[in-house]
Amino acid sequence: MQIKETTNQGLKRAYQLTIKAGDIAAKIEAEIKKIAPQVRMPGFRPGKVPANLVKKMHGEQLHAQTVNDVIRESVDQLMKDKELRPAMQPRIELGTGYEEGKDAEIAVELEVLPTIEAPSTDGLKLEKLVVPVSDEAVDEALQGIAGQQKSYKDAPKTKKAAEGDQLIIDFVGRLGDEEFEGGKAEDAALVIGSGQFIPGFEEQLVGAKTGDKKTIKVTFPADYPAEHLAGQEADFDINVKQVKVEGETKVDEDFAKSLGLEGLDQLKGLIRGQLEQQTAGLTRTQMKRALLDQLAAGHDFEVPEGMVNAEFDQIWAQLQQEASREENPQEALKEIQNERDEYRSIAERRVRLGLLLSEIGQANGVEVTAQEMSMLIQQAAQQYRPEDRQRFVDYVRQEPMAAAQLRAPLYEDKVVDFLFDKADVTEREVTQEELEAAIEADETAEAKPAPKKKAAAKKAPAKKDAPKKEAAKEEKPAAKKAPAKKPAAKKAEAKPAAEKKPAAKKAPAKKAAAKK
Repeated sequence: MQIKETTNQGLKRAYQLTIKAGDIAAKIEAEIKKIAPQVRMPGFRPGKVPANLVKKMHGEQLHAQTVNDVIRESVDQLMKDKELRPAMQPRIELGTGYEEGKDAEIAVELEVLPTIEAPSTDGLKLEKLVVPVSDEAVDEALQGIAGQQKSYKDAPKTKKAAEGDQLIIDFVGRLGDEEFEGGKAEDAALVIGSGQFIPGFEEQLVGAKTGDKKTIKVTFPADYPAEHLAGQEADFDINVKQVKVEGETKVDEDFAKSLGLEGLDQLKGLIRGQLEQQTAGLTRTQMKRALLDQLAAGHDFEVPEGMVNAEFDQIWAQLQQEASREENPQEALKEIQNERDEYRSIAERRVRLGLLLSEIGQANGVEVTAQEMSMLIQQAAQQYRPEDRQRFVDYVRQEPMAAAQLRAPLYEDKVVDFLFDKADVTEREVTQEELEAAIEADETAEAKPAPKKKAAAKKAPAKKDAPKKEAAKEEKPAAKKAPAKKPAAKKAEAKPAAEKKPAAKKAPAKKAAAKK
């Protein structure tokens, strides 16, 4: 194989590979000898079919396969000989006009990863903002849980039903003089003002007392799921069996036991743990941003344009999706278009940080274990339909680039944790509001133009009508990766929302049609 370098500019490389026709022919002959013993042909004993007949039968297929194999082997040899580290999948083309018997000319274009000295992990200083969980916060969360566990008690018979009261009723619905399917229920619980029933139903029961019997008229909505009821006027005969008022839910041992726990102390402990977990996530976000800012400030090197383009495309696609959900999509799209250069700077920063973290991880022996990788694959497979999950698993295990994309976020987290352990960390207690304000301040700081020697990305302050810029808010260094081929497995189709049964309030179809 002959190698001719045609481009060497920055991180871009291009080569012309020439593979002699004789080398290709020799590989084809070797393959014919290999498969000849397995070829069966009438008039010949097994394994005795002449090589020229084998070539005549399978020559075209063998030639195509051999050329593909030669190209792959030649590109692999090129990478090894030139000690190239591709940033993404190389672009490979077989020269036009190639045919059997001619030399194969192969054009290879790629970008290489920059040479980066592993940054020193010494001297890192980080401030960890810690939010202690107060007893007051636990009590407040307890009251919130209690508020969701509403209970009702019987009201005096003279009590007139009002907003928020619960009524236990029997009812029968009629279209004209005929009862309709699903329009009848006994001991149905209705909370006035909850919107559980069709418009006009609950409102006409305001003022009702225990023992009252009344007939109300309602009109089913035009878009009611049951077509035979949509837009129809109906009469409902109502028997109010009991008016109930909301009772106070006591937060005590019995309340905790009603939730399946041993007692109040266990409930408080669980709540405290949940609150600590929530604030720990914010604390990690704040520390990670501070760490990445330090890394970005100390390193400025050229990054592969292809990787930046891929990262920017991901950011841009998410921004466009968010803009489409805004009240004024066109205005939102116009705004992000005006900030396009800033988002590209963010993409470049992410790629640079991703390469830095990768270099730090490799230099310090940070690894994702085979067991961790297996768990990642199995977790990712859950987003596919059950019948497609094994196909996805097989695909990831066969495609190194797809596996690298799946592995990247966990690897990045492990490197970040490694750096946290190496850093000189000081803790400071703050309120949750102060912690959130600190994170917001980091976002605002990103909006300022960065000095030339720094890689920090610019980001414009959010405007009132702008789409939420979640695509670029959270710092996610881009991993060394190439776009993965589309897996054979199809993504699981989104399950439709629970069907709106004519008779139901998110319940079996035999419930009352009066309910939404």
